[in-house]
Amino acid sequence: MIKAMTIADPRTGTFDPPPGDEIDIRALLGTLADHKRVIITVTVACFVLSILYVLMATPVYQAKAMVQVEQSPTLPGLTAVAEAVGASNPEATDALSILTSESVIKPAVDKLNLNIVIGSYRIPVIGSLLARQFTPAAPGDVAKPWFGLAGYDWGGSRLSVARMDVPSDLLGRKLTLVAGKDGAYSLRQDSRIPFVHGRLLLHGKVGEPAQGSGVTMLVTRLYANPGMRFHVTRNYEMTTIHRLQNAIATKQSAQGSNVIGLSYDSVNPQMAVAVLDQVTKAYLAQNVGRNSAQAANSLKFVNEQLPLVKQKLEQAQAALNAFQVKAHSVNVTLQTQSLLTRMDTLDASIEQLQTQKIAAERLYTPANPQYQAITKQIAALSGQKNAIEKQLTTLPDTQRELLRLNGNVDVLNTTYNGLLNEEQQLEIAQAGTVGTTRIIDQPAVDITRPVKPKKLFTVAGATFIGAFFSMGFVLLRQMLRHGVEDPAEIEQLGLPVFTAIPLSEQQIELSERRRALFARRRNPLLALAAPHDLAAEALRSLRTSLYFAAPNAADNRLMICGASPNAGKTFISANLAAINAQAGQRVLLIDANMRDGQLHTIVGGRAENGLSELLADRIILEEAIRSVEDVEGLHFIPSGRKPFNPSELLMLPRFAALLHKLSPQYDLVVIDTPPILSVTDATIIGHHVGTSLLVVRFGLNQSREVELAMQRFRQSGVAISGVVFNGMEKRSGSYSTNGYFEYGTEA
Repeated sequence: MIKAMTIADPRTGTFDPPPGDEIDIRALLGTLADHKRVIITVTVACFVLSILYVLMATPVYQAKAMVQVEQSPTLPGLTAVAEAVGASNPEATDALSILTSESVIKPAVDKLNLNIVIGSYRIPVIGSLLARQFTPAAPGDVAKPWFGLAGYDWGGSRLSVARMDVPSDLLGRKLTLVAGKDGAYSLRQDSRIPFVHGRLLLHGKVGEPAQGSGVTMLVTRLYANPGMRFHVTRNYEMTTIHRLQNAIATKQSAQGSNVIGLSYDSVNPQMAVAVLDQVTKAYLAQNVGRNSAQAANSLKFVNEQLPLVKQKLEQAQAALNAFQVKAHSVNVTLQTQSLLTRMDTLDASIEQLQTQKIAAERLYTPANPQYQAITKQIAALSGQKNAIEKQLTTLPDTQRELLRLNGNVDVLNTTYNGLLNEEQQLEIAQAGTVGTTRIIDQPAVDITRPVKPKKLFTVAGATFIGAFFSMGFVLLRQMLRHGVEDPAEIEQLGLPVFTAIPLSEQQIELSERRRALFARRRNPLLALAAPHDLAAEALRSLRTSLYFAAPNAADNRLMICGASPNAGKTFISANLAAINAQAGQRVLLIDANMRDGQLHTIVGGRAENGLSELLADRIILEEAIRSVEDVEGLHFIPSGRKPFNPSELLMLPRFAALLHKLSPQYDLVVIDTPPILSVTDATIIGHHVGTSLLVVRFGLNQSREVELAMQRFRQSGVAISGVVFNGMEKRSGSYSTNGYFEYGTEA
């Protein structure tokens, strides 16, 4: 048997311990270093794309305004109610919601015609950038179209629509306005089929109303080249209001502050200012109107109460005079006078609270806490009045009646005078009503500093995201990649590793060149094209191992097999045979993969008249054996045409007899076989060879695949001599092969 070669740490001479469950930071950093080209490429691509984006993106400007919500003006009656129940200022509480309410937004929408959305057709990606570069020399100048593409906006185009009414089925749908000559235009319905004109709706001219197909339109301004297209959309009113409500941001300058900031973003800075200006004006007008309406309602209530109170006062005075004449009494005792004064005070307070209660009924429901607070105060004062009335029951009837009549007159007189005073105050308040809101900062926009895109933030963020996700992708792929990447993992399975063959960039280049040129005669053998390549040196190491292990082998036949396709067994078979032939040996290379043999594409020639025809006794041996060009001493038997029963052909005694006949004629017979996990051909061939090597591909074959392949051979009674670790890539985090790579590089 062939003795195994060991792959150890070149600095310590020991094997790396088996990987554990802990995170190896050095391995992670090594993985990132190994894929630095991918990471750098993605990061640079994101950096470049972000720069292109900030250069081509349409800038967005932000208009800002600031308003202050003050306390409500003092209104007689209403103010007394608020003070009695401790009510807060509703304007300060609800200003944030009212500023973006429908009643405030709708006037702005109507005033600015925001229901009509206008845009121009531009070249994709770069159209907006080119249009922004144009500076008109005079108002109305339009950039000339490039390459004859007059249908696009190249800068300076303008369209203003003062009125646009459309049928309900066209609401919210894009319509195309095509500019003509001398202010003429046509309006078409967008076609759902590319490059097909939609239905014509109307023809019109700037400054003149146009009608057609149920559409009424008035264009007030049109600056465009003939053929230039605009898209015009008439939206539902509520759709526009909802979009504007979501677009306008309101925020208190500080927690609990009565100063509110407003902001609105738009690609048109003048439109952004106009929108905020209309919103603040509408809110201010609504606020003034609401306060004026409150004063008018209070004045109306007072005017209704004055005649009633006056009538009651006159009746009370008449009753008092009549009783004094009848009883011949006009004075009351000191004690009675004291009770009368207290009664008058309580009656006046109760009467005032009753007036406030009536006013509160106009503002609140009976379940409101403020309304209930007034009711409780009236009940408390009424209880005190009842207690005094009980004391008065002990007085003589004449004094008691006189006391009652005097109290009625005093209470009604006080109430009447108070209403007269409130009437005068409310008339003054109504005449000079002011709002509870004032504009601190008028709407304005800084056109030199657009809020979007944020250039530095966008470029830095995109670059970071590119680096982050590229590194994440590399690490995730490494985590999901379960292929063997260290020869020590194979040896832990009980298999000796003969050699580790580095990934050959020159072999990849040779294969690509052969496919590109369709060169069937060209020989892409690495051993000939690049004899000093690291992979070729590793194959020479394998040749040396086989040479010294030859006395232990049963014969000179060597089988190269793989666990799965694409392991590289064909590459190793062909180049190992060529290297042995270069050393002066007579070598025969047999392609025993009669299912999908590819050796003939490497050494040249065709697959026909090969092993399958030889085993089927259709050709003689001399017809099957071919010499390999440029490699003296190397002969080759191709796979032949694909038979329907390759396994049965290999099990025929003719195959064993063929090998016994060929072995004495050559120093080495190399047999390339199909993958063991796909078919059983390798186990059949393994009984007729003295040495069997299993090819394991770096990062492709998993440990489980290698174990299963060994199990298949073991069950069939075939002993695997060792493993060839193929396609090994340099890893920054691995010590097992760095020394080999570095030494080969220096050599």
